[in-house]
Amino acid sequence: MIRIAIADDQAMVRGALAALLALEDDIEIAGTVGTGTQAVDLVKTDPQIDVVLMDVEMPDMDGLAACEKIRQIRPRTRVLMVSTFGRPGYVRRAFNAGASGFVVKDAPSDELANYVRDAARGRQVIDPQLAVESLTIGHNPLTEREIEVLREVENGGSIDDIANALFLSAGTVRNHVSSILGKTGARNRADAATTARHNGWL
Repeated sequence: MIRIAIADDQAMVRGALAALLALEDDIEIAGTVGTGTQAVDLVKTDPQIDVVLMDVEMPDMDGLAACEKIRQIRPRTRVLMVSTFGRPGYVRRAFNAGASGFVVKDAPSDELANYVRDAARGRQVIDPQLAVESLTIGHNPLTEREIEVLREVENGGSIDDIANALFLSAGTVRNHVSSILGKTGARNRADAATTARHNGWL
């Protein structure tokens, strides 16, 4: 029997995934949670969980950070990222965090069950189209500081706002923005943030 946990911030989605997978004779639902922190806590308290189905974008702690923590505390527990957003950058970041696979939520239920079985056996699984796209996009060209700047841009921050939030000078922020525009090919910082988010770099 494969014991799984499901982490998704949308109650309806995690309920549907649990209901579908519970129909499989060899899969048992250990629990469902709504945040990355709750997923980590569940794995800490239940060492028999074989696979965690993990959403990427969740409050409190995102799925990528939760995946990394789970793999540190329970190396035998596999993490299968299941996301609405099949962004190539997310795929690379997920595998770097120790995930065993990455699939989109609209995959047929029988395929999802097979993905769970493969992950439990230690195999890496990925949607074929996502695999192609992740290779095409390439690695994230942004530095950690540039990512921080773009996250402040997403929050609506001006140059001065970003400088204050990150304890930088306005000139330094402008230099980071210039570098970001060059790397993303964007027309302005808002467009750069959109491009980075679409590629899964944020």
